[in-house]
Amino acid sequence: MLTLTPSASTVVKEIVDRSGAPAGAGLRIDTEDAAGTEFGVAIAPAPEERDSVVEQEGARVYLAENAAKALDDKTLDAHVAEDGRVAFDILPQRV
Repeated sequence: MLTLTPSASTVVKEIVDRSGAPAGAGLRIDTEDAAGTEFGVAIAPAPEERDSVVEQEGARVYLAENAAKALDDKTLDAHVAEDGRVAFDILPQRV
């Protein structure tokens, strides 16, 4: 299952909180295919029916079925650039 670094947890919480989304909202990750070479990210008020839910340090990430498969053994990291842009990185999980 996807894990989040502390930095990613903080960034996800801030993005969702600043969006004005309702309580329980999270960041939803989707991809067209299970190979997961390109991902779409959006704020979602709740997970969709077949989504997997990752909750870590108060951050909620909803993974569409293909994204959950592609990211099963990965870690999501994030950082904020000086200009305020957020960048996410997908890293291998540490054993």
